[in-house]
Amino acid sequence: MSKKKHQDKAAKPGGPRSPDSAVPALLADEATISQDAYDAEMRMLQIELVRAQRRLIRDGGKVLLLLEGRDAAGKDGTIKRIVEYLSPRETRVVALGKPSDRESTAWYFQRYVPHLPSAQEIVLFNRSWYNRAGVEPVMGFCSKAEHAEFMHSVPKFEEMLVNSGIQLLKYYLDIGKDEQTRRLAERARDPLKAWKRSPIDAVAIKHWKAYSKARDSMLAGTHTDVAPWCIVRADDKRLARLNLIRDVLCRLQPEGKQRRAALPDPEIAFDFSPETIAAGRLAR
Repeated sequence: MSKKKHQDKAAKPGGPRSPDSAVPALLADEATISQDAYDAEMRMLQIELVRAQRRLIRDGGKVLLLLEGRDAAGKDGTIKRIVEYLSPRETRVVALGKPSDRESTAWYFQRYVPHLPSAQEIVLFNRSWYNRAGVEPVMGFCSKAEHAEFMHSVPKFEEMLVNSGIQLLKYYLDIGKDEQTRRLAERARDPLKAWKRSPIDAVAIKHWKAYSKARDSMLAGTHTDVAPWCIVRADDKRLARLNLIRDVLCRLQPEGKQRRAALPDPEIAFDFSPETIAAGRLAR
């Protein structure tokens, strides 16, 4: 089948596969939804996001989205689509750089606290305090004791945020090794993506197994009833974006209000559980 015909043959969400079955990696140039279908649904979802934000502003709500995942998992592109038509006054994207010498000696969560949402705001973290559960231990940027303290403290910290009235949504974008390799190579060739390149990119594949182990430990140790993780299979960027936004809309939906957007495909966006790792639902 030609590339064009394959792209135009859109897959129906929620296929017959068992939810515990492993899904092979799908390269981005084998997208399973056509560009026209993607654009149409994205527009509809973005309209629903605007409506959701208007309700949030009216009711004085506070929403915090955390997007985590390996390098080149699609966090930037997903955030771009979420915020594209939202009110810039009530929407903020936070992507903190390397901590300063002063920040390195402060309480670990301290540098994140000033960026938390106030009433009527939506804040999106493009990577968050979960750096201490992923890139920092893998790359040797924190000690074992610092990592252990973080894993012990973060459920309590997030419970405090939720108890303060913040609606906390945590997403992990999961991609396969072949797809990450392809995207990082494309990033290295594209001069328009030069700002995305970092020394960590060069060793991302080398440390694949270490990142996988850190991911599994992070998800298992920080998934709580108060602050659960949602996994998004992100080898197909289009489907990942659509299903993540569907999930966001479902979680922001007021009880008793009729749903406008479709439910996320459970093969693509699903709640983490202890069985997720054993069932092979994460990239290896």
